[in-house]
Amino acid sequence: MLLVDLRRLFGVIHRRDKYASPENFQRALEAVRRQLVWDATRCAPLSREAHNMAQRFRKNADSYFRFITEPNVEPTNNLAEQAIRFVTIHRRNTQGTRSEDGRRWCERIWTVIQTCAQQDRSVFEFLCAAVTAYFRSGEAPSLLPDTS
Repeated sequence: MLLVDLRRLFGVIHRRDKYASPENFQRALEAVRRQLVWDATRCAPLSREAHNMAQRFRKNADSYFRFITEPNVEPTNNLAEQAIRFVTIHRRNTQGTRSEDGRRWCERIWTVIQTCAQQDRSVFEFLCAAVTAYFRSGEAPSLLPDTS
């Protein structure tokens, strides 16, 4: 039943351009969401797994379907997967690290690389500023976006 509801939901999403107005599209999404949540919470089979899933839907349905109520939220996590793709490829090619220090260094450098890429900043300039600040006992540069 849930699989049918999910197919309906993504069917509406894939046919977004066929709706006469954004309001009609939003209403169609909301109708499918309501049915899916109803089926997930009230019509679940009598198994431990189904019960656990129903509990998660009761508690987190709003979060699961935030893309319906907030236009800038995508229904998939493609951007997040794309953001860590290079990490996965690097880890596969290098076979990872052998120590906790190595893992910590990789986590930090990958965070710097990806954050700088998302903010259209130079990784080299950021690292130069960080090293310079370290040797001059200054304040390290921030990876937080500049909001000024």
